[in-house]
Parts: sequence; C-alpha cells; structure tokens
Amino acid sequence: MSTEDLEKYETEMELQLYREYKDIVRQFSYVVETERRFYLANSVDLQVREAGGEVFFELKLSDAWVWDMYRPARFVKNVRVVTFKDVNVEELDKPDLELPDNPRIT
Repeated sequence: MSTEDLEKYETEMELQLYREYKDIVRQFSYVVETERRFYLANSVDLQVREAGGEVFFELKLSDAWVWDMYRPARFVKNVRVVTFKDVNVEELDKPDLELPDNPRIT
C-alpha cells in the first residue's frame, strides 16, 4: 500500500467515524477528551491521584463509545484511563430532545 493509499484510507475512516459520531452522540451524556482518545459516555468518574509526588488522573467511564479508527468495536461497557495529561469532561446539552412548550400537531 502506498503512502497516498494509506492517507486516503485514513481520511475515509475519519469521515466514517464522524458520520457514526453524528448518528450516536444524542445517546450519551458526556464528551471526554484525553491526550490520546475521544470518548462519549453516560457515566464518568474522574479522580485526581498522587503517587511519589506525581499527580495523575484516573478516569472510569461506563456505557461508552471510543473514537478510534483502528478499533473494530467502538461501543464498550467500561473504560479505565490513567493519564498524566489534562482530561476534559463536558456534559452534553440536548436541546433538540426537549419537547416544545406549545407543540404543533398537524
């Protein structure tokens, strides 16, 4: 496989992941970013730990989806991440899932 073919494959896989993400993001409550991966999850437990003067983060996710183009099974029951880098956890807003105050029925 040439470098050009590999780049094309990776671009196609990223696009496929993005499409999958758009289809499933409403099923999750949190977006989690670490230095290596991007996750969607419904439960997040983030603990700041210290050992030997080093501070690190232990992150436990459940009912999660992992953004990884090389991983065939992206839906996972539990994920545990330990990292010395920053972790970003955001709660998803789901305004499109709320019913309007005055629904129109036609």
